[in-house]
Amino acid sequence: MNTLRQAVQEYLSMRRNLGFQLRETGKGLCDFATFMEQHRASYITQSLALAWAQQPAKVQPAEWARRLSFVRVFARHRSATDPRTQIPPPGLLPFRPKRARPYLYSDDEIESLLRAALKMRCRYDGGELRPWVYYCLFGLLSVSGLRLGEARNLQLQDVDLKAGVLTIRGAKFGKTRLVPLHASTCKVLSNYVVRRTRHWAERQVSSYLFVSSWGNRLDSGDIHRTFYALSRQIGLRGPYDKRGPRLHDLRHRFATNTLVHWYRTNQDPERRLPILSAYLGHVHVADTQWYLSGSPELMREAMRRLERCWEGRR
Repeated sequence: MNTLRQAVQEYLSMRRNLGFQLRETGKGLCDFATFMEQHRASYITQSLALAWAQQPAKVQPAEWARRLSFVRVFARHRSATDPRTQIPPPGLLPFRPKRARPYLYSDDEIESLLRAALKMRCRYDGGELRPWVYYCLFGLLSVSGLRLGEARNLQLQDVDLKAGVLTIRGAKFGKTRLVPLHASTCKVLSNYVVRRTRHWAERQVSSYLFVSSWGNRLDSGDIHRTFYALSRQIGLRGPYDKRGPRLHDLRHRFATNTLVHWYRTNQDPERRLPILSAYLGHVHVADTQWYLSGSPELMREAMRRLERCWEGRR
């Protein structure tokens, strides 16, 4: 029988070949294997799994529950080859994760954000394209429902503006999907690509659609810092606020507006939900169903439909 560390490596290799990235899970399980070696334990026990999961002592209970979940899933796999394996039950470290409450931007707030992006000052030579980069990046996020990482990883070859389609590669679980674009979005992006080509005509630049002033892919930290600065500038955040509207909330806005539109045009959101789920790149429709209860406006539309249904039965 192979060692626990070998089993961890085989388990991670198998799941990564299926498309799972397992960055945090991989680090956690390798650390767990070291912990088990230090305790000279050749198989997983509930007590050792708990002892490892509850390190360090000063973190939030949510982190303990997350660490134990790494071991639980691996233990199920390991039990097939080592019957001595004890699988930690789900209730050992109970914790109900809380979703961040989404901020639903108004049209005026989106327009203010985009205007502010275009008015950004160039702080150094070669930064003339920067306002257009962020104008198009934030605008694309607001109308496409893309994750920030997906937009940041777009390359020129992934953008077919004649057909009006984006190819999203290497999204969650390594999946690839096609995202159609509205003609107005294609027009703005076409204008940006012309400016981008002109700006980098005589210098080297990466193949990413959205590039920094140095010609490489935009840094995630710089994207967030720019967004926070513009948010404070237009009043979305206070001068010293550490919390507030997020870039990811643009994705929430897209999903919510789609569902509201379906309600108002008398379509069946429940039946069409798999379409939205595929468009957003969700693995499970249940991930998309959460949006049905995430917006007061959406709940009002659902209540109106329910009231009409009951009125028809009187």
